[in-house]
Amino acid sequence: MPPSPRAGRDGDVLAVVIQSRPAISFFDVACDRHLGTVQTLAEPHELCFDPTQRLLWCTVTYHSGFYHANSGRRTEVIAVDPATSSVVDVVDLAPEHAPHGLALDTARGRLYVTVEGAGDRPGGVVIIDTQTRRPVGRIDTDAPGSHWVAVDAAGRTGYVANKEAPFVSVLDLERQTLTAKVEVPGSEGVAVSADGTRAYVAAPYNGSYSVTEDRPGPGIKVIDTRTASVVDTLPTQNRVMPVHLTSTGKLLAGEVAVEPESAPGAVRMAPGRLTVFSAGTHEQVGELEVGRCPLTITSSPDGRIAYVASYASSVVDIVDLETLERLARLDRPHFGETGAHGLAYIPRPA
Repeated sequence: MPPSPRAGRDGDVLAVVIQSRPAISFFDVACDRHLGTVQTLAEPHELCFDPTQRLLWCTVTYHSGFYHANSGRRTEVIAVDPATSSVVDVVDLAPEHAPHGLALDTARGRLYVTVEGAGDRPGGVVIIDTQTRRPVGRIDTDAPGSHWVAVDAAGRTGYVANKEAPFVSVLDLERQTLTAKVEVPGSEGVAVSADGTRAYVAAPYNGSYSVTEDRPGPGIKVIDTRTASVVDTLPTQNRVMPVHLTSTGKLLAGEVAVEPESAPGAVRMAPGRLTVFSAGTHEQVGELEVGRCPLTITSSPDGRIAYVASYASSVVDIVDLETLERLARLDRPHFGETGAHGLAYIPRPA
């Protein structure tokens, strides 16, 4: 009998944002046991674990509500010690507001945080020094609202998805400048290949989930990073929100499905889908039903297990990527009726 995909993971921890509570919950990766919860400011969105400082970073985006339907934009990013389940710092980015996505360059000690624009400035990326935990720079994206960000392994180039703009922003992280705009309307999740030659962007979104709207077919745009141009589209059945690349070269996409509308303007979420592609061949290698409205995907460092957080169902599906079978589902007793959002895999200390 082959070893369990959970074997050897004792001491590893999964962190899950509960946007509606608001909190971050911690689970034992080996057995799914709930380890504890830390309360946060409202509303937490995404997570990023820094293995060098052993800190978990969390963006808090709005006081309540969601994009274009919120009661006010927040300005904070929180640093959490996962060993003690405690907040160790709250970094105020003001006048920047509505921090969303996170990307980390461990070699240079830089955390990249996307922020929405305001009347006097476009959206952008704020740079935080992970040792001092203070902002040290900003890069404009020339878009109203910047959301997801990915950084290449060399730490030189960043890619920012802009759901309200017709392009993905390409950033020179060393010079802190915008260098190119790649035509991808209404982009969502973004990931960069290990060798830095390809970026993968979820598109299009175009501001609505309506199934009656006339718009381009869903899929993932493949960008050649050397030419800053779209060279391929990986088709999907439904609109894609998050994308994630595993260490073993699998591209994971979270498809958001909707049921036929019962009335004009009424959208009901259907079960979502985890779709798996080979990043090398771009062939689809499998799929699996997950919760409603998947928003975040991450994976174990060895690329064997995927974790999919679905907001509308408030569940996290745990998937064996070799067999594409669900190993478990973390659900509402921990998260409430809605709100599972950001994820981070935290390996045990060496």
